[in-house]
Amino acid sequence: MPFTLESLAALATIVGTIAGVLALIQSSAWLVLISLLFACLAIIAVLYVRKQRHTLEAASIVIEGHSIDSLNIANLRRRVNRTFVLQESRDAVRIAGDDMEISWTYTGFCKAAREAAIEFSVDSEGGITFDKLNCVAFDLGNDPEMAHAIQPLRVGTRGISQKISVPFLKPLVANQPFSVLLKWKLPNCLEPGINYYTSTLSFAQNRVGRCEVRLIFVGTAPSWMRVYESTLQKPAALVKTLAPSHQGPGLCEYLDVVEDRPGRSARVYMFWRDAT
Repeated sequence: MPFTLESLAALATIVGTIAGVLALIQSSAWLVLISLLFACLAIIAVLYVRKQRHTLEAASIVIEGHSIDSLNIANLRRRVNRTFVLQESRDAVRIAGDDMEISWTYTGFCKAAREAAIEFSVDSEGGITFDKLNCVAFDLGNDPEMAHAIQPLRVGTRGISQKISVPFLKPLVANQPFSVLLKWKLPNCLEPGINYYTSTLSFAQNRVGRCEVRLIFVGTAPSWMRVYESTLQKPAALVKTLAPSHQGPGLCEYLDVVEDRPGRSARVYMFWRDAT
């Protein structure tokens, strides 16, 4: 019969209590030590269980009855970036048919003595292979004209959440500013009905100065767009209903600009389209 950490903690507490009672009756030093040992094991087990439960609850994001699976998996594996200070981020998402074309621009400065690359996290429910993402990057700090395309590298294994490393053309030193652009594509990722796009930050800083998310729909426009945000301290909650910033024949654009966004947060852009 398998034991859970909760049952083991309870068993350790019971054994420790019994050993403590026997120690009092027999005045035996070794029984006192055993009871203290089991008490410590029980406390450690309880604290670990609570931590794991809190991690799972924080990672589980359900919005309007829809589980945000790609974000949930990413939250369990996400690494906090402690090498860079992010000052500005810009997401540009072009949605045409059932495809998403995405570009991210990160601007800030380096905290480490030396850093040769920056990591991004690409999350998708479809679990697309790295090759089909068609990733390309540019080191705008050293190549503002984008004359030298950079081939990003996959870090780790394939999955719903993939780590991608973008090497700089020249390694950064402490306090040196940087600006990096990453472009990638998610083919065949949308269906008629409810869909979403996630914008995530995972930096060891309280706030990011300015964050911009632009969503451009070619063809069918969504019936509505709602923005949710979650942080380490707060579960996903509705922030606003977003109205189009521009709308014309066959083209609809949404723009969301956030000042002082939490450095570890996720914004989910939930929308509905009758057809792709």
